[in-house]
Amino acid sequence: MEITDIRIRRVSADGKLKAYVTVTFDDCFVVHNVKVISGKNGAFIAMPSRKTKTGEYKDVAHPINSAFRGLLQSKILETYENTPEDEVEKETAF
Repeated sequence: MEITDIRIRRVSADGKLKAYVTVTFDDCFVVHNVKVISGKNGAFIAMPSRKTKTGEYKDVAHPINSAFRGLLQSKILETYENTPEDEVEKETAF
């Protein structure tokens, strides 16, 4: 499976949330609302989630192994870091 497109939508408000990301796989499957979050040890990604009746957040879609999660995070953060702040959305093909 290849990451074929990453689109970054920066968030202009102050806070830990820095961007929403849309990732396309193999030009045929898309995942919306991956988040770029600023943490104590640098930026990281959070997968799209929904709030349950008990108040917990559960991922809607997520990698099932750490190797792919690492690859996905590195590609997203690389694209995020290389996207100018004044650019609302950037498309990147791999």
